[in-house]
Amino acid sequence: MFEIKKPTSSNKTIRMPDDLIDKMEKLAAHYDISFNQLVVQCCEYALGNMKKENE
Repeated sequence: MFEIKKPTSSNKTIRMPDDLIDKMEKLAAHYDISFNQLVVQCCEYALGNMKKENE
């Protein structure tokens, strides 16, 4: 059965190095996505590709 889901999100303030912010802003602009969307995708990728502790 088809279900419509509404994803939830929350606000969180983080500090990042200025040079990293500059690089990510340029990358987001290049791909025409928001800075926030890029940060979320980077975090999801990193978490999904972490080396497991027992490897």
